[in-house]
Amino acid sequence: MLNAGVARLINMEFALPYIHSKGEGLSNQPESISNYWLVEDMYTFENIGVSHTVDNVKYLACADCERGPVGWHDLSTKKSYIALCRVKHE
Repeated sequence: MLNAGVARLINMEFALPYIHSKGEGLSNQPESISNYWLVEDMYTFENIGVSHTVDNVKYLACADCERGPVGWHDLSTKKSYIALCRVKHE
């Protein structure tokens, strides 16, 4: 999804919908998450799926397995945020 060293760790509160796979019913219950990788440029991603716009936000998912959301893209700032607890670190 991202190469090492291309994102910066930040602490901010944002409520993401609970994670699911494509085809599963969408959950209306949000999960409050506070640790994110900040990605300044959308083109930094190696492979990312992007949802339709919802309240000036596009949710991000793994393009390989289609699980998500793993984060979100803010249309007003053009910055993307990936939740640490929703991705594997290697």
